Amino acid sequence: MGITLRAGPVAEVVVDVPPVNALTVRAWEELAEAVLTAGDEPGTRVVVLRAEGRGFNAGVDIKEMQATEGHAALVGANRACYAAFAAVYECAVPVIAAVHGHCLGGGVGLAGNADIVVAADDAYFGLPEVDRGALGAATHLARLVPQHLMRAMVYTCRNVTAAELHAFGSVLEVVPRDKLRAAAIEVAEQIAAKDPYVIRRAKESLNGIDPVDVRRSYRFEQGFTFELNLMGAGDRHRDRFVEGT
Repeated sequence: MGITLRAGPVAEVVVDVPPVNALTVRAWEELAEAVLTAGDEPGTRVVVLRAEGRGFNAGVDIKEMQATEGHAALVGANRACYAAFAAVYECAVPVIAAVHGHCLGGGVGLAGNADIVVAADDAYFGLPEVDRGALGAATHLARLVPQHLMRAMVYTCRNVTAAELHAFGSVLEVVPRDKLRAAAIEVAEQIAAKDPYVIRRAKESLNGIDPVDVRRSYRFEQGFTFELNLMGAGDRHRDRFVEGT
C-alpha cells in the first residue's frame, strides 16, 4: 500500500491509501516524486496514473490536518499538492489518468493536469472545497469542464460523471470498472509505439502553448485558502467534516 512506481516503457504510478485515497502530506510528496522519477527514466514512454480501492483520489487527509497543531499541515498540504499537480503536468512524457469512483479535490488537480483521462463508468468528479472552507483546483477543473459549469461546481460543490466529461471531450473513454486498467494501458501502448524523442518534444511543445499557466493559476487560488484559514473559516469547516465522519 502507499504510492508504488512500476517501471517500464509504460510506467504505472499506483495510489493505494485506504480507506478512500485521501493523502497525507508525505503521500502527496511521494506521488510527485514517483511521477517525476518515472518521466525522468529514459526508457519510459508513457505514465499511467491510477489507484486501487474505492476511488481514484479524495484529496488531502483532513484528519491529519486537524490533528496537527499550528499551520504546518496546511502549508505542507498546499505545497505537496502543488508539487504533485506540477509533477503530472511537467512529467517529461504523457501522463494518462485512469479514474474510477470518486475523483475529488486533489484528484481533480491530478486528472485536470493529466494529458489524457480514461475513466470507469462509476467515476465522478467534483470540488468539495467550499464545504471544507478552502479553495483550489478550479484551475484544473477548468481543463475538464466549460467555464460556467466549473463555476457552478465550485459554488454548489456538485459533481459530474465520467459520461458528462466524455461528452465534453475531456475524458477520452468511459469503460466498465474492470476494464479500466486495460483501457488505459491500450492507449498508453499506442503512444509508446511512437518515436519517444518526438513524443517528449510533443509534450514539451503542448505545455508551451497552454493559454493558462496552471502553476501560477493554482498558486493564486491557494492564497485564498490561507486567507480563509486565517479568518477561521478553514478550521470551522474542517472540524465539522471530521466530527461528521
